[in-house]
Parts: sequence; C-alpha cells; structure tokens
Amino acid sequence: MVNEIKATALVMAGKRSGVLDPLAERAGVSQKAVVPVNGVPMIERVVAQVAACPSVGAIRVVAHDEGEIARLPAVAALIAEGRLTMVEGRFNIVDSVFAGAEGADFPLLITTADNCLVTPEGYSEFIEKCLAAGAGGAAALARREDVQAADPVGQKRFYEFRDGGYSNCNTYWLGSAEALKAAEIMREGGQFIKYPRRIIKAFGLINLIRFRMGWGSKEKLFAQISRRFGFKLVPVVLSDGHFAIDVDNERTFAVTEKILKRREGDRTGAAA
Repeated sequence: MVNEIKATALVMAGKRSGVLDPLAERAGVSQKAVVPVNGVPMIERVVAQVAACPSVGAIRVVAHDEGEIARLPAVAALIAEGRLTMVEGRFNIVDSVFAGAEGADFPLLITTADNCLVTPEGYSEFIEKCLAAGAGGAAALARREDVQAADPVGQKRFYEFRDGGYSNCNTYWLGSAEALKAAEIMREGGQFIKYPRRIIKAFGLINLIRFRMGWGSKEKLFAQISRRFGFKLVPVVLSDGHFAIDVDNERTFAVTEKILKRREGDRTGAAA
C-alpha cells in the first residue's frame, strides 16, 4: 500500500566553510540553522514538523556543526528515541546529500533547515504525490498566485512555464539509490534563475532556451530532463504557497517570523 511506505528524511543544515551567515551573526550563534525564528531555532522547527509527518520514518540531519544542533531539545529527544541520526556535512551540498543517503532506506525526502513554514501536512502531501506519480525524483513547486497570497513579498523569483509562474519549495524526492545522480543538479547550489549556466550544465542548452522563453509546460521540461538522467523526474505542485517561503535573508526572515507569530502568537517575548 502507498500509505505504508515511509520516507527517510534528510534535513540539510550545513553552512559555508569559513563564512558566518549574516543572520547567524546578528543572532549571536555560529550557524544559520540554529537562528531562532519566533523564539524557536529553525532546525528545531523543521525537525519537529518532519517528525510529526506520518509518512516519515527515520530522520537524518546533515550538518557541519553537529554538536550544537544535537543539543537542541527537540533534536536530542529524537536522538534518544533512536529515530534521528546526525551526519557530518561535506564540502558541498551534493556530497552532503550523498553522505546523508549512505546506508539510508529509500525513498528519501530532502528538505532544508530554513523551511520553517512547511507543515507535517505539507510533507505528507508531497510524499503522497511522489508515490502516486511513481517518481524516481521530484521537486516541490508552488504556484505564483498561491505564494503571493501567502505573502506578497515572501518570494520574488519564479520559474516561468506555459501555464504560469512557479517557485521552488526546497523540498526534493529521491525514490531510489539510482536517483542520487539527480543530486548533481544541486552541485553548484541551485539558483537556476540567477545563474542560467547551471541549467546548461544540468539539463542542456535546448532546455535552457525553452525554460527562459517559457515555451513549454513544466511537465514537458521534467520529461526531457528525465530522458537526460534515465529515470522519471516529476514536478510536484503543493497546495500551500507558504511552503515556497524560506529564510534566506533579513527580508524573508521578517516575513517568516510575521507568519509564524500569526500562527502561534509571539514567542519572542517582545510585543507582536
């Protein structure tokens, strides 16, 4: 049965070598993953949401500073249960994914420590749609109108397709060990809108032209990419535009905290 399959969650919580993230510096912590948003460290939020998803089994947190994260109460509790394992991050995002995947049970759900607005229901929706599609690999997307309804400035960049604009939700699916080669797409850090040469390297020049001109549907583009990689890659559109808003900078931090205060009340000790 589809609903009996449990994914292993990889929560990517690495940091750039030798560089202190501006949000971490402002918060007085050593890495972005532990920056509090509405009073709760980002990684604790994401781990708690992933753990509450009934479609997720084991959890692996991939980080460079494992000790600081492992001491956080929500993380420590899951380690004590035997459900969560800390994995040392590598030099780049792709090798960190490979490290997190080593010895893991597939399929893998990959998310990031700054995805503070994704809920257990959002992860369940993604996993169910990936399984229903028989996806070897997948990327979660949200419609522009849904993202802008969630917050008008929460996300400013969108991929343009024939049927409209979509934003990446930084949530991915690898259905089998074979699909790990799709992780090579992320080797230079993604951000295809900002750096088109990365599409050329990952997907090919013709696909870049189609993508930039908005000539094709997202399904057709992913089908072409699937042929390039040799297994089925699919776009998965999620129902909630909040899932495309992550904490990248001061602007998105402020947007995320505002939304969380609306959901939870003010947990910072300051007036809302």
